[in-house]
Amino acid sequence: MSKQSNDGDARLTIAVGPKDHVKGAEHAPITLVEYGDFPVPVLREAYPSSSRSRSGSARACGFAFRNFPLTRIHQFAQHAAEAAEAAAAQGAYWQMHDRLFERQFALEDENLLEYARDLASTPTGWAAS
Repeated sequence: MSKQSNDGDARLTIAVGPKDHVKGAEHAPITLVEYGDFPVPVLREAYPSSSRSRSGSARACGFAFRNFPLTRIHQFAQHAAEAAEAAAAQGAYWQMHDRLFERQFALEDENLLEYARDLASTPTGWAAS
């Protein structure tokens, strides 16, 4: 969601801030904000592109992901978002984010627990994303 500013630029209604999960330049002139639900198939298809943009243009732009679980249509959406936030509390949001998209076909509670255990048992928290 955005609104028009006095200078004609579009601005997010809720600006990117410390509660957001952001990669890339801290004060980038452009920040792409994605509202996402881990079980959405089209987001899984877009994931490789967004992953490349997060790592490839770190100086030019930022990338923020906001969990937006569509609980009425996706049975596992809420728990997947909560798993990502729990990982964030451990400093490993992006690792869990990536795992959830890579294993979108397995988002049941036992899978989420397995991913959390894997993350906790790996000193570096899986490969850096």
